[in-house]
This record gives sequence, C-alpha cells and structure tokens, in this order.
Amino acid sequence: MNKRFMIFSAAVLTFVGMRAQTGGIDAVLQQIEANNKELQANIHLISSQKLENKTDNNLPDPTLSYAHVWDSKNSDETAGELVISQSFDFPTLYATRGKMNRLKTNALDAQAIAFRQQILLQAKEVCLDIIMLQRQQALLDERLKNAEELSAMYARRMETGDANALETNKINLELLNVRTEARMNRTTLDNKLKELTTLNGNQPLTIGDRPAAEALGLTDYPVTPLPTDFGQVCDELIASDPTLQSLQGASAAAQQQISASRQGWLPKLELGYRRNTDSGHPMNGVVVGFSFPIFENRNKVKIAKTQALNIDYQKENAALQASSTLWQLYEEARNLHTSMEEYRRTFQQQQDLALLKQALMGGQISMIEYFVEISVVYQSKTNLLQLENQYQKAMAQIYKSQL
Repeated sequence: MNKRFMIFSAAVLTFVGMRAQTGGIDAVLQQIEANNKELQANIHLISSQKLENKTDNNLPDPTLSYAHVWDSKNSDETAGELVISQSFDFPTLYATRGKMNRLKTNALDAQAIAFRQQILLQAKEVCLDIIMLQRQQALLDERLKNAEELSAMYARRMETGDANALETNKINLELLNVRTEARMNRTTLDNKLKELTTLNGNQPLTIGDRPAAEALGLTDYPVTPLPTDFGQVCDELIASDPTLQSLQGASAAAQQQISASRQGWLPKLELGYRRNTDSGHPMNGVVVGFSFPIFENRNKVKIAKTQALNIDYQKENAALQASSTLWQLYEEARNLHTSMEEYRRTFQQQQDLALLKQALMGGQISMIEYFVEISVVYQSKTNLLQLENQYQKAMAQIYKSQL
C-alpha cells in the first residue's frame, strides 16, 4: 500500500513539474525564439556576414592567356605562347587574416546573442504587461460587480422613497466609469496578446478554449528577489553582456587588421606554367613573379590603427554605459520594492471593502463618504499593480543577459 502511494505521489509530482515547465513566461519565450521572424532573418544575416568575411581571404582567380603570332611575309612562320599563372599574397598574410576572421566570427556570434536577448526581453515585457492587465481586469470586475449591486439596490430604494436622485446618479456614474475602464482594459489586454502572437511569427500560442493568458500560464509574476550585493551581481552581468563581448571581439579583430595591414607591404607572389612554340619547336617553362605594393598599401596601417582606436573607445563607453544602466535599474527596482512593501503593509492594516459596504447599508456612513473611501482603496490597489509591473520590468532588464 505504501509502495503504491509513493509511486502515485511521484507520478503526481512529475506531472506537476511537467506542467510547470510547459507553462509560464519561459515556455512562451521558447516558442517565440523558434518562430520569431526577426530572429530568423538575423540568423541568415549573421551567416552571410561570416561568409563575406571568409571571402576576403580567398585566393585571386588564376589567369590563362594564349598568344598566336605569324610572319606577315611568310604565313608558315608562326609562334605561340600559353601562360597559366596563379598569384597570391605572402603566405603569412593568409594566417593573419584567418585569425582575424575567427575573431570577427566570435564578435558576430555575440552580436546575434545580443539581438536574440533584445527580442526575448521585448516579449517578456509584453508577458509582464499581460499579467498586470489580467490582475487589473480582476480588480475592475470586482469593482464593477460591487457597483452593479449598489445600483440595483438604490434603484429599489428609489422606488420606495428611501433614496434620493443625487445618490442614485452618483452610483450610476460610478457604474458607467467602471464599465468603461473595464472595457478599455480588456481591449488593451487583447492587443497585448495580439502583440505576443506577432512576436511569435503570427503563430498561435494557445490551444483549446481556455482564456489565452491562463492557457499560457501568464497569471503570476516570476519570483525575482532584489539582490543584496548588487556590486558583485553587476560585475557578473557586465562580464556576460554579449554586446560588450561583441565589441571585445571586434577590438581583437581590429588589432589583427593592423598586423595584416603591416604585412601588406610584403610582396605578392605569382607562380605559373609557360609554353612557347616557335616554328613547331615547343619550349616549356616556369613563370615566377613578384609584385611590390609601393602604392596599394599606402596609409592602410594608419587607417587600421584609427579604426582600432575607434572600436576601443566604443568598447570603453559601452562598458561605462552598461554599468551605469544596471545601477540605475537597480536603484529604480529598489525604490519600487520599497513602495510595494509599504502598500502591502498598509493594505493589511486597512478595513475590508466589504465592511465599508456594510457600513453604507447600515447607514453608518454616507454615500459620499463611501465613494471617497473605495476610490482611494481601488486607486491604491491599481498603483500597487503598476508598481509590481514596473519592478518586474526593471528586474527583467537587469537580468537580460540571462535570457
């Protein structure tokens, strides 16, 4: 019996774990990563750029020439010349350019990762907005239900003379306002779901009849605690930043370009085969040639050094900007977290909305006092929802490099 119970429990836990893995923001991001058109286009762009870099290290085309001459006075006197040759740069230059291309490839790979993370961050922020709008819709539905009950009750009181027109009009205006807010919030939620579908390459993200947000598991925020030692976290995030890694690769490639430009002063070589025929007597030989780049390589070393300095300054500036942005996001998240905790503590100390409604029904407070109280409460709850959303977005931007 105990063995069967343990097997059943293990099966239940496995099923729950699978459901947890297949739902939520991570599952949505996996689908978007597979179907997003921008990501697919960028993959092909990066591939073409890698191939383009490789073509810079190709050998030039071989040349073939043939000349046939004859004596103008005696057509039987003829001569022919066939030359097949291949020119190439100094051999060490190919090794240098090959190393430079590998560094460029690493930079392009990091650039592709940065682009992927930017798309996934955009999708994650949309998911976070959907979670907020879902919660806001639930709050508006609660507020709408409360307003409809009060409207119906005061309509009956109006018929019996227990309520006046001023109170009834106040309730009807509240009902109209809440209906409008609920309708607009629903429209915004639907638009966010459509935006998510567009990011997924216009492929449906949900299957079945369940509401889209619930089917996607977009009902609860991920657990993202505020880091206690952000200095260490910031250093780790900067070290794993693909944008900085791309610039680091570009900087190393620029240094190799300087070396390649210096080697451009080495002579170009040419090897080939030559065959001469003079009055039917063929002669075979070897062609060896040198080309001295006296003019072609002028100022190329200076250009390479200037470009390397430009990339180094870009790398330093990007590192400073990344560090500054992370600290700004951390300060924003810390202040948002503090405000969230203050709101939650205040809500625990406040009286429930149901008690306010009972006090209104019992005549302990007036209609004006009731609406002032619930307006403050609902506005505060809306503020908390917005704070939670902003906090989650700030944390998502901080940990963008982990997407």
